[in-house]
Amino acid sequence: MQYVAPRWLPGGNLQTIWSALYARRSLATPAALQRERWTTPDADFIDVDWLVGPPRPTLLVLFHGLEGSSSSHYAQAFAEFARQRQWAFAVPHFRGCSGELNLAPRAYHSGDHEEVGWILQRFRQQHAGTVLAVGVSLGGNALLRWAEEMEQQASSVVSAVAAVCAPLDLTASGHAIGRGFNRLVYTRMFLNSMKPRALAKLAQHPGLFDRARLEAARDLYAFDDVFTAPLHGFRNVDDYWDRASAKPRLQRIRIPALIANARNDPFVPASCLPHSDEVGANIKLWQPAQGGHVGFASGAFPGHLLTLPEQVGGWMEQFT
Repeated sequence: MQYVAPRWLPGGNLQTIWSALYARRSLATPAALQRERWTTPDADFIDVDWLVGPPRPTLLVLFHGLEGSSSSHYAQAFAEFARQRQWAFAVPHFRGCSGELNLAPRAYHSGDHEEVGWILQRFRQQHAGTVLAVGVSLGGNALLRWAEEMEQQASSVVSAVAAVCAPLDLTASGHAIGRGFNRLVYTRMFLNSMKPRALAKLAQHPGLFDRARLEAARDLYAFDDVFTAPLHGFRNVDDYWDRASAKPRLQRIRIPALIANARNDPFVPASCLPHSDEVGANIKLWQPAQGGHVGFASGAFPGHLLTLPEQVGGWMEQFT
């Protein structure tokens, strides 16, 4: 597995931002998706977007990242990869991420392995062939937490998993995104989306959290402390970041797993990435020097995004 950034696209921040905004997500007409709504066990809903096409023996499920969706650049690139491989492809949206506010007094979080488990079980029940799962950023950490909790039982649901640019150490990543350029650009971008959605949740469920504290939040640490942690059963942000992090439990994974992280990812410091002696025999680590955070643009200007799904999906193909 390899990735070499184009000479015209240097540095982790540029590779992250350019890829998300300007690089091509497919080399032809973008893959068409159709939506299906699933009712959850707690009488809420999630929306699942499917690649339009006939039934296929292999299904690739993609769990998106923080504030992501099936419209995210990486989701569209993986959809194009699946179309080229003639695989079925689906993007289940975490609660509230499909464009419509969910109903329950909860949202989603980096360690949401119970939700991931329910979603994957439903895919397993309705798909007779091979099921593969890839998670990107937050979705990658949540997917690995599911594999850790399931241990040997995970193989009855999926054949392999991959985590792309996942913040495996949430404390390290949470503090990294709250400093310097990251705070000015990425933190502001996320909070501009997350705060209005949280306030809409408060209007839906009055008294759910402290409105003044949320409005005063200026970084993800403060936001997670007032909103994400208490809504999902954690004592505080430190308890959440500790218990939801996948890194300390990687040796519990018993199915084939790829963990891909660029070493110049602005969100995930290279110093916190796992070493080979910290993971089990079932895990393959891919840590290229370049790529940024879910960037990996390739080719002549303005670049395309197919290298990442080709590398990750190519590794997963051996388990179909």
